[in-house]
Amino acid sequence: MAQQKDMPPISQLKGRPLGRILIKMGKVTRAQVSEALDLQKKKRGPLGQLLIELGYVQEADVNMALAAQMGMESIALGDIDIDQSVIDLVPSQMAHSYRIVPTDYDRETNTLGIALDSPDNFQATDDLKTLMGFNVIARITTADDMNEALNRFYPEEQAETINELISEISEDADLAKYEGRGESIDLDSLKEMAESTPVKKLVNLVLLQAIRDKASDVHFEPFEDEFKMRYRIDGVLFEMVPPPKHVAMAIASRIKVMANLDIAERRIPQDGRIELLVEGRPVDLRVSVLPTMFGESVVLRVLDRAQVNLDLEQLGFREEELGVVRQLIKKPHGIVIVTGPTGSGKTTTLYSALRELNKPEVKILTSEDPVEYDIDGMVQCQVKPEIGLTFARCLRSFLRQDPDIILVGEIRDLETAQISVQASLTGHLVFSTLHTNDAPSSIARLLDLGLEPFLLTATLEAIIAQRLVRRICLNCKEEYQPSEAQLMQLSLLPEDVADRVFYFGKGCDYCNNTGYRGRQALYEIMVLDDELRDLIMRSASTAVLRAEARKRGMRSLREAGLLTIYDGVTTIDEVVRETLAEDTD
Repeated sequence: MAQQKDMPPISQLKGRPLGRILIKMGKVTRAQVSEALDLQKKKRGPLGQLLIELGYVQEADVNMALAAQMGMESIALGDIDIDQSVIDLVPSQMAHSYRIVPTDYDRETNTLGIALDSPDNFQATDDLKTLMGFNVIARITTADDMNEALNRFYPEEQAETINELISEISEDADLAKYEGRGESIDLDSLKEMAESTPVKKLVNLVLLQAIRDKASDVHFEPFEDEFKMRYRIDGVLFEMVPPPKHVAMAIASRIKVMANLDIAERRIPQDGRIELLVEGRPVDLRVSVLPTMFGESVVLRVLDRAQVNLDLEQLGFREEELGVVRQLIKKPHGIVIVTGPTGSGKTTTLYSALRELNKPEVKILTSEDPVEYDIDGMVQCQVKPEIGLTFARCLRSFLRQDPDIILVGEIRDLETAQISVQASLTGHLVFSTLHTNDAPSSIARLLDLGLEPFLLTATLEAIIAQRLVRRICLNCKEEYQPSEAQLMQLSLLPEDVADRVFYFGKGCDYCNNTGYRGRQALYEIMVLDDELRDLIMRSASTAVLRAEARKRGMRSLREAGLLTIYDGVTTIDEVVRETLAEDTD
């Protein structure tokens, strides 16, 4: 391997102080290092950064020195020829995302040599091991060398597409021999399939594409005559070009290997996780494997922390709603419940509230299933019902941990509801979720669990119901005139909206021709006051509670949707799909 010029042997540099390494490399003098060390005492900061600020070295020199300090050898990519078979081991999207170039490969030890241009890019080596199954040896190169090598070996216009990879898999003779074998494949063959380069490349490309397209879930589904791949983007499933059916088991096995699951076990469900760093941001993939009639169905939930904006002001609350919510979350005690179906953004709303409350003087404890996002300063507990660690048991222990605020992932049973009430009565603020259609019907749900009305009215402060609607793509947004039939779906007449402007997205590359990009929440906030509490004590029906709450200013989900349409943010179709028509009695 061609080493960078002016680099002494790595054995002379590993573990030495940075200044000493730069002197040995001939980049600085002793006097210059001494000057930077004196400046460090006054100014503080990394020595390398100070030497750059003084104008004595370039950032590339410091990177080389830091890599040498860690024992990484350097490599001059411009001076070596790399075999095309080695380049083919790493997909183009991966090379560009992680800024790596493979340089050599030892088949016997399954060791891949790669070049990096940042000594801090440890995650690239870890992810290569997770995604591709290689042992990795990393060497350092300059940013200029890396840019030139990426352009030379992985020109963007020649990046492999999923369709091309599927064609490659269809023609792969090694995989074709498993066609029609069904469940009779032995463990060694399964391992061989999971390690197949085309299968690895396809799975990686599908995952990287899903993360780039901001998909929330990726589905791999075997059926009797085909094998489907689907993404869920902004709450809607989109089908991709299907791979050949005989690679279903290979793909399931590959994902199981990445998630450290048992590839030999195909009879019972399995759950796992894959942690990646894509384009510098952490991405968590939750893996669920489910045995079906025709093989294993695999679903990956993509938790991309960079894509979740945990800011109350960005969620879709209107100005007056935001004021109400901020008043609620700053109460000294009581219970605040967020309700809605699965995937309606309840967790994001609660996390955003907790993030606003998360200060050094506040102790916040959460019990979740699963813990979706790690937040500094909050003590988060994953419930594990299979070993008896339920929400109720977590909650009981929480009360002995001196908390100020508690988040209970979900109130599923009477025991959890009772301990939440007890926590509230002893001076804690409790947040939780429920699965109901709207805010007023949550009261009936809590009473059905067996909670006493007097305890409910003494502790419950508010219920927030929510839904997610897709936002019109700003790139292809256009005005249009809705038909009478569309207006009737919202119980509107043309004269009701004579002065209103309606929009839709006609579809473009930016939004995958859907006309939508991103989502926004609609909210229905029911704040309990003395009159509503009195109605609950008198066992009033959900319809009576809803009517009374609306008299007191509660805006229904359908009304919130109408306002969002009038703001030009979403469409009639989205609001009709996500909200129920109002009762007119």
